[in-house]
Amino acid sequence: MQPARAWAPVVEALGGRTDTRLLEHAEHTFGGRLAEIAAAGRGAVLVGYSLGGRLALRAALGEPDRYAGLVTVGATAGIDDPATRSARAEADDRLASWMEAAAIDDIVAVWERQPLFADQSEALVEAQRPGRLAQDPRRLGSLLRTAGQGVLEPVWHELLTFELPLLAIAGARDEGYSAAARRIADTAARGRAALVENAGHAPQLQRPDAVALLLADFLDQDVGQ
Repeated sequence: MQPARAWAPVVEALGGRTDTRLLEHAEHTFGGRLAEIAAAGRGAVLVGYSLGGRLALRAALGEPDRYAGLVTVGATAGIDDPATRSARAEADDRLASWMEAAAIDDIVAVWERQPLFADQSEALVEAQRPGRLAQDPRRLGSLLRTAGQGVLEPVWHELLTFELPLLAIAGARDEGYSAAARRIADTAARGRAALVENAGHAPQLQRPDAVALLLADFLDQDVGQ
């Protein structure tokens, strides 16, 4: 629901200390997006938020030799309980069906009212709205059906043998994803977690300077770039 330029404030705050590419996806399936990440990211530290974090995590787990490190923001390694995951898959399928038949204005209005984003300022929500309104409902439905949390198998067990440096970031006000960030960090051999104070589910939007500092420290201390 966001274009690549949503990350521009973080890139600006990095001040050119590293080469950065904002990946604008053209594909709207799980496999298609993994292929785009692989094509663009050889040798890179992958950084992804929410759905992007799930994609980046699975890209790095699948081909660890292709990448230099991984940063997830507001992401999890999956839903453990099969019944909970199945229920989420059914709910996502219903949501995808509604999206495919709805107007983008209605989709965005519902999206912005999610409790997950309740701590975001009205100004921030309004600033993100044009990028959301530019999305295609059918493509959103396709992505939800193939890359939603309910349809993806959990990969917590794969993190046990993951050896790339990994930074799991979450907003401190986002309790669920803060717990997921700590679990990711505790499970991966070279993982660590960082919580961004005064931020919720989208710390890169709410506090881009703080996220940029975390990225710079990770590159220096963990990756050596």
